[in-house]
Parts: sequence; structure tokens; C-alpha cells
Amino acid sequence: MKTDKVDKHSQRNDKAEVPIPLPVERAIYKLGSDLALARRRRHLSQASLAERMGASVSTVRRMEKGDVRVPIHFFARALHVFGEIQVLADILDTVRDDIGLTMMDEDLPKRIRAKSSSSGAL
Repeated sequence: MKTDKVDKHSQRNDKAEVPIPLPVERAIYKLGSDLALARRRRHLSQASLAERMGASVSTVRRMEKGDVRVPIHFFARALHVFGEIQVLADILDTVRDDIGLTMMDEDLPKRIRAKSSSSGAL
């Protein structure tokens, strides 16, 4: 008897994947290379870094190769091990978001009229 069960994996493969933009690939590749260099400069083995991150050695290898499928939390864990987690926290700091702040300033009203009130107080 044949069932009409659908495998979760086959559903994922049926969807068209959105290609990863080249600048994204390059940035992840550079981050991976930089992590490998930082690890070697600190005289850490991949196994030691993996243990400190709570990850597998294969995950560390994939990160260092720039595999875009590695979840971001592993990169965050590596940054934490290297004492650089604040860099991640500050990537898109809204206080320094010049484009966003400029766009908000453009939407500000040209003038503000006082609301009419019977007391006349501010």
C-alpha cells in the first residue's frame, strides 16, 4: 500500500533557492579566513576552538572555509571566544546609522504648530 506522505526534505528541494549575492559570499569567506588566522595567531587548534565554542571540529572547518550554510550563532560563539563579540553587537548600531538617521530627518515636519488650549500654558 502506497502512502501520500511528503518528506520534509523533498519539500525544501522543491522550492527555488534564492542565490546568495556575491558580496555576501565574499564577506562570509573573509570572515572565515579571518577566524582561521585569529585562531592560529592564538595557537589554538580547531579542536580546541570547537570545544570552547560548543561546536564540532567540522563546524569550525566549515566556518574557516567560508561555508554560508553555517548558522550565525557559531560565528558569534567564535567571536565570543576571541573576545570580539562586541564587534557583532555593533555591526548595525542604530546610533551610528547615518543613512537611517538622514532618512528620518528628511521626514521631520518643517514646522510645528502649538496646539490650541484654553489655559495657554506650554
